[in-house]
Amino acid sequence: MSVAATVFQYHFQHIPNGIAISRNTRSRQPYNVFSHPSSGHRNLTLATTVPHAFSLSGSGAGAQYSSAGELVDTGRNERKKRIAGVDQDELLDPKHLADPDSCFCEFQGVEIHHKLYEPESRSSDNSLYGQHEAQTPSLELGLPMILLHGFGASVFSWNKVMKRLASLTGSKVLAFDRPAFGLTSRHNTFETQSSDAKPLNPYSMAFSVLATLYFIDFLAAQKAILVGHSAGSLVAVDAYFEAPERIAALILVAPAILAPRAIPKVVDTKGDGSDSNDQGKLRFKLFEILHKFIQYVTQSIIQMMKRMVDMLNSLYKKALLSVLRSAFAVMLVRMIIDKFGVAAVRTAWYDSKKVDEHIIDGYTKPLRTKGWDKALVEFTAAMLAKGESETKPPLSKRLHEISCPVLIVTGDTDRIVPSWNAERLSRAIPHSKLEVIKNCGHLPHEEKVDEFVRVVEKFLQRAFGGLV
Repeated sequence: MSVAATVFQYHFQHIPNGIAISRNTRSRQPYNVFSHPSSGHRNLTLATTVPHAFSLSGSGAGAQYSSAGELVDTGRNERKKRIAGVDQDELLDPKHLADPDSCFCEFQGVEIHHKLYEPESRSSDNSLYGQHEAQTPSLELGLPMILLHGFGASVFSWNKVMKRLASLTGSKVLAFDRPAFGLTSRHNTFETQSSDAKPLNPYSMAFSVLATLYFIDFLAAQKAILVGHSAGSLVAVDAYFEAPERIAALILVAPAILAPRAIPKVVDTKGDGSDSNDQGKLRFKLFEILHKFIQYVTQSIIQMMKRMVDMLNSLYKKALLSVLRSAFAVMLVRMIIDKFGVAAVRTAWYDSKKVDEHIIDGYTKPLRTKGWDKALVEFTAAMLAKGESETKPPLSKRLHEISCPVLIVTGDTDRIVPSWNAERLSRAIPHSKLEVIKNCGHLPHEEKVDEFVRVVEKFLQRAFGGLV
């Protein structure tokens, strides 16, 4: 079950009424960083971008006349062009918003934004690490990590821990933006679904799973440790079931997964030898036949009701999907992000006062990309459509099949995915390890960095202590 973790927030400072804005940009030149001849990935580029510089010139007026001679309230128009404080007048290609350490690679027609850190950077510049971090010994696991963000988040969510995890494991650590989030390119699937040969929907769970496995190959590794946060935990677990031989371990942070409820055991009342006379055996046999008959009738009724419910659900989903393909849905998404984006991010923290402008900027940056609103609508539609052609058992009924080492991390004051959900999940996955971080909300890897790295280190030492 997916739970919305964090959404976008305030980005630009308010600009006074009547100030004209002109955008000046400096050139951005991508250059090759490295390639992996063994895996055939040669199109990786590092996008070096200088943030747009804005020159301000003010007329001092809050209103102006249109060409038709009508008085226009520029202040009101300015407010209408903002979503969660982010100007919507001039949206950009995601690559134009890239950080100096941003990378892009193409997978199935989608330009996926990601960041990669290697342990070598630790020795080359110790100033990048804090004092505690520089003293953290490397486990030299030989296993890369892939970090999977939650709903509404992006690679930005992992910024505080990526270098430290690379130093801890002695291996590469990679995080990527799932389609509809961060700086990964947006695609309008509604306009391309008329083709007979339908490509894989980039907003589907299946695409995220395949992209995760693609990055294991990209790192030229046989196996990887997957770290999923909130809804990203679903991607991690689905990737495990897709290719369990490629997943060395799972670390699920504030996992948005509903654990299965306990199934009562069937008690066998036969074979105790207490009823030795024929009359007792006959009564028991008649009771067994009657029980099977009632069970058969009950199951038939249940199956009939289930087919009716499935039919109604299918009709309901089709009607809802048609609504999601309308302009009304885009307007609704924009309104929700505008009204509740700020509150959602602050709610994710135990101490909302620590949500500073840097964090706000990180979560609202994707609102500056072209098509961000339609992409969120299509992501929602893809999640809704999931299951119409589902042939596998529900994920909740397969959790007990997970055999790799599993760490579950939760905050004791998580208001989005309560800690009891993580406790239920730990009981559903055999031999999993549960760690509860005190005075922590939904984002342990952002809010309690030291504690998060320590519990990960302890888990890896226990799971892979014998590796050299």
